[in-house]
Amino acid sequence: MTNLNPRETYLAASVSTASPSQLLVMLYERLVLDVERAVDALRRGEPSQAHQPLLHAQEIVLELNASLDVDAWEGAKGLASLYDYLHSELVKANMAKDLKVAEFCLHTVTVLRDTWREAAGSLLAETA
Repeated sequence: MTNLNPRETYLAASVSTASPSQLLVMLYERLVLDVERAVDALRRGEPSQAHQPLLHAQEIVLELNASLDVDAWEGAKGLASLYDYLHSELVKANMAKDLKVAEFCLHTVTVLRDTWREAAGSLLAETA
């Protein structure tokens, strides 16, 4: 057994006890953080520092898309298309180190995060 530092212990406990909707919001929170870090690096003129966060953001979007059940609700196919487009834009931002594309991605993932956060809050309120 490995000893985790307090932060890792807290994160592991948070993930293991989170509901599916809370996990989704946590994933979006990390997605926004990654894209924010990339945008900040590009704004500072440090494009090499944008590479890793953009790669991680791409991985998150791929995971979100792969776990999406397109038959579960009416808007799922549209969301899948949005994930496809967002992934291609993240790749473009990373390859070209394009600040404007990265800022567009940040806006998009922030809106998605806020929407899912609101939905998760509504779901929590309904079950309480």
